[in-house]
Amino acid sequence: MPKLGVNIDHVATIREARRTFEPDPVAAALICQLAGADAIVAHLREDRRHIQDKDIQLLREVVKIKFNLEMAATEEMVKVATKIKPDQVTLVPERRQEVTTEGGLNVVSKRKPLETLIKALKREGIVVSLFIDPHPAQIRASAEVGAQAVELHTGEYANSGTEEQSKQELKKLMNGVKRVKELNLRVHAGHGLTYQNVAHVAAIEEIEELNIGHTIISRAVLVGLDKAVREMLALVRIG
Repeated sequence: MPKLGVNIDHVATIREARRTFEPDPVAAALICQLAGADAIVAHLREDRRHIQDKDIQLLREVVKIKFNLEMAATEEMVKVATKIKPDQVTLVPERRQEVTTEGGLNVVSKRKPLETLIKALKREGIVVSLFIDPHPAQIRASAEVGAQAVELHTGEYANSGTEEQSKQELKKLMNGVKRVKELNLRVHAGHGLTYQNVAHVAAIEEIEELNIGHTIISRAVLVGLDKAVREMLALVRIG
């Protein structure tokens, strides 16, 4: 039964639409914590389009459950992480033009710089995860560069247009999970998961954590954040 990490980025997206002080993503994180979430996830983007540095500082101070900082694999972001010291850093690919993260990190082509950044983070006692596609080469490279965990990108599964395609993508994900465990890495998953499609992924027993954001924040607009988190927890824990 996987744990649930709630990504609060889009609370900050609403705030930054008006560049005001509300809604407060830190307050949102505390509501998620009280509702039973196992982790809080926040992505500090290089362009600061939603989460801001002050949010990260406050989150580190007040969140008592696991704090997972998503960030680009850059020296600037490593400096931020080593100062804040989240429980975990998840390194993700990042393009300024993208609306959301479009795919997994290409670990195969970035081995040397990733090794250096991962060593720096691990020296500070920070667990390092890599957000990757469930491809054998990327999984193997993640272990070789020193990652302690991977988060498998579930976007292809989530965006499947047909039931057959969904089954194919779920099988790829299951095979990826098996390979990750064979390499003794922790296995997480996320991206594009919703209340409608999460159950099949939650049922993969080797997955330790699901990280979900947009669908929860979208649901929260209608029913409130506490209820939205509890509803997702119920679906995840059925798995």
